[in-house]
Parts: sequence; structure tokens; C-alpha cells
Amino acid sequence: MFTTTLTPTETQFLVVDWKLNLSKVIIISTNLANNTGPEYEGRITLFPSTGSLELRSLTLNDIGEYSVSITQADGTSHVGRTTLEIHGEQILKSNNLVEFSASVSLSCSASGSSLSFLWLNGSSEVTANDRVQLTDGGSNLTIINVTRFDQGPFRCNVSNPVSFGTSDPVNLSINGPENINLILSPSQGYFAVGSDISLTCSVGSRPPAQFNWFLNGDQLPDTGSELRLMNVHMSQSGNYRCQAFNSKTLRSQTSQPSAITVLEPYHQDVTIKSNNI
Repeated sequence: MFTTTLTPTETQFLVVDWKLNLSKVIIISTNLANNTGPEYEGRITLFPSTGSLELRSLTLNDIGEYSVSITQADGTSHVGRTTLEIHGEQILKSNNLVEFSASVSLSCSASGSSLSFLWLNGSSEVTANDRVQLTDGGSNLTIINVTRFDQGPFRCNVSNPVSFGTSDPVNLSINGPENINLILSPSQGYFAVGSDISLTCSVGSRPPAQFNWFLNGDQLPDTGSELRLMNVHMSQSGNYRCQAFNSKTLRSQTSQPSAITVLEPYHQDVTIKSNNI
């Protein structure tokens, strides 16, 4: 509502001329006819007793300087200006992310003016530091040398004096591999010929890691996270390692060795002789 300071009068003004940014005609009203700009049909109401103007269904195109020129019947002229700032409802977007490299960028976009951006990782606020950059007024978030603690979910909160909005969550795929662990079952290091042994390799990785197995540095044909040694023989003794490979990061991690010693059981009879003294 643009309200003038003129006292209401029953006499119609000779001319009431409303414009946006000094050039776009909103309405020119005379004692003969009203000329309304096409963008304002059905959106405005002019109050002839004061020259005040009501503008409805605001859009971002309505931002700007409004001016009114009023000429009274006695020839007196009045001029007024004001500026309209619109704070629009937020429309939030989060880019689809492909995080398979050393850094990742997230962007948050919204319509409106006087916007403030706040990033959250889970429930914690994301602030700038040596690995985190906030640019373009906080709408862009860049994380350098991502770690598994940067997986999210990330949300962008956008606000201005009249509205508030939150984006959908975005999860990063922080891939690894890392924290590799090799478990031997049974857990003893010595086994009799013919025993069954299981070695299990676990690792943090997204997508799931591919596994290779090594005996004394030589790669075995076996793949998968579990290596089963059935009916073992002495030639299978040695240091076993598993290696996890991530096809996205092209990184691998190798476990500490697990020593297995396979022994032939002792079958010779043992006798004890005692001499009488």
C-alpha cells in the first residue's frame, strides 16, 4: 500500500501519475479515463480521494523506485517517491554431487533479496577454516581434502527478514578405503596339516572395496573379503595380507600381515625307560 500524505477530497484530481523507476507506467488517471500498464491489470487499486495506490501479488519485478505526480484542480502539483524492496519466498536447490576427488563443492540457490546462508553438517554449523571455504555470500561451500567426517547430511538454511527455508539433505560419498583389519579364525598362529582356516578382511569404503590376497608378497588368485584355506598343507605357511581397492578413488590399503604356520603332527611313539638303581 503506497499511501500519500494528501487530505482526502471529494474532488477528483486532474491527473494522478504513478510510475516505476521513472519510466514504467503503472497508472495515469485523469478526469476522463484511466490508463493502466499491462503488467498491472487486476493488480492495482487507485484511491481517487488521496491518490494512494494498492499493489497486489508482488513479484521480484516490482522492486524499484515508485514515484507519483498529482495535479489538483487548482493547478497545484505534488510529487512523491519511495523505494520498494521485496523479500521473496525461498526456492532452494542443492546440486547433485559427485565426490570422487580431493575436494567437493556444494551450492545453494534461492530467489529473493537480502538473503543469508547457513550451512549445517548434521546438526553442526559449518564454518570456514583451512579446509572449508564459504564464498558468494555463503551460498557456495567448498571442502578441500574431504574425509569420512564430511559425509553429511548437509543442509543449507536460507533466510531473509520475512521468510526462511531449508534445502533437502545432501550426503557425500566419502569413499576410502580406510581402517583395514585382518582377522584370523581360529586365532592361533600354528595349525596342523589338514586344518581349515579362515581369514576375513574388513575396511571402510564407498562403494564397497575389491579385495586381493597375498602370501609372502605373492598375489593369490582368491578375491572377496574372506579367504578360506581348506585342508591346509605346510607349503601354505607364511605371512598373509589382504589389500582393499576402491574403484572410484583408485586408492588401495593393505593390512598388516597375519602369520600362519602349518606343522606336520608328530606321530612317533615316545617311550620312557627307567633303570633300577
